[in-house]
Formats: sequence, structure tokens, C-alpha cells
Amino acid sequence: AERLRSLLRHLYRAGHIATDLSPHIIAPLLYAYEGVPSILERGQIAAVLESARADKTPAGLRDHAILQLLATYGLRSGEIRNLRIEDIDWRSETIRVRHSKTGACSFLPLMVPAGEAVLAYLRSGRPATAAREIFIRTRAPYRKLEKLYSLVRRRLCDAGIKPPGKCGPHIFRHARAVEMLRTSVPQKVIGDLLGHRSTASTAPYLKLATEDLRAIALDVPGVEVLA
Repeated sequence: AERLRSLLRHLYRAGHIATDLSPHIIAPLLYAYEGVPSILERGQIAAVLESARADKTPAGLRDHAILQLLATYGLRSGEIRNLRIEDIDWRSETIRVRHSKTGACSFLPLMVPAGEAVLAYLRSGRPATAAREIFIRTRAPYRKLEKLYSLVRRRLCDAGIKPPGKCGPHIFRHARAVEMLRTSVPQKVIGDLLGHRSTASTAPYLKLATEDLRAIALDVPGVEVLA
């Protein structure tokens, strides 16, 4: 609709048409939070993690660690790619996350599965490099990963998981939010973990808990047809 308006304005200004028709082009209504993104169920996440865990190559160790961080914390792709060696404090068992959208930092407890997966990668999978980022390409030049989408998509495919929509790292973030919603975690706490500045940013995740919403849905009264 926007491009058609621009074309009609150009035709009018150039004298090809006598009337400016651009104001008569009505764009379709786009509602906020209209689409429901894909998420993974707990069993699907377990299957993906198990499939990656079985791969003992350097790429497998790296991918398993990344998937553990995605599943445990619901981090953004950039937050994982920018994790540095010094961001993990093994003594205090904490992990520092620099939130890519807000620029703020969060200090989260280093959960055992995620910590063990990262440690296994650092010991046996990470190539020798001067780069400080934790997750590195498996081929030279050895530098930080540029994206995670193809990595996640490949691991989902290996596990036989085919989400109906997009299959990038964000589906783990959606799944983590829904899991916390289902266990009655306050929305503010969910937002803090996901790195949101306001509860308004967390609100879209409420629509992902479709089964929970169905449980409280009101019956739609039927229409009585009179003879």
C-alpha cells in the first residue's frame, strides 16, 4: 500500500494523472501481537539437547553448550555470541550477561547443566585463539560466531524437530518464558531474566501460553434459532 501511494503521488506530480489518488489507498490493519511465534515443548528441548550431547566433535561440544544456555536462560543470540571468558565466575558460580538491546548487565546463577556444557567445550572443543569470546568458529579464522540461526536449525533437524514457524534461537527464548509463566513466576521476574526494561516488553510472551489461556477461556454462547 505504501509503495502504491508513492507511485500514485509520482504520477500525479508528473502530470500523468489528473487527480491525486494516493489518499484513497487504504492499507490493511495490522494488530499488535497478531502472530503467535513458534515455541518448543519441554520434550522437544530435551530431544535437541540429547542429540547435540551425543556429538563429541568440537562443533558438537560448542553447539551443546550454546543450546544449554538458550534453554536455561532464554538468552538472545547476540548475548550468547558476545559472552567472554571473563563473564563466567567459576568460584562464585555466576554468569554475567550483557543484554544486547538495553546495554545493561545481569548476573545470573550458573546452573549445573549449562556450566558443565560450557566447561566441556572450553576444555576439549574450543580452538586455540586470542579471541576472548567463548564461542568460536570451528574453522579458521578462529573468531566469534556471526550468527546462531543456521546452527540451531541444523540441530533441530538432527533431532527430528520441525517447528511450524521460524526455527531460530528465539524459539528457546519463547519456550523459557512460557515455562516460567506456567509455573506462576511473576511477570517482573521473567522480564528481569530476559533482560527487558519494562513489563510491556514481556507482555507479548503471555500469548504464547495458549493452553493456559484456553483453560480460563469463557464459553461462547450459542445462537438460538427461532422457528
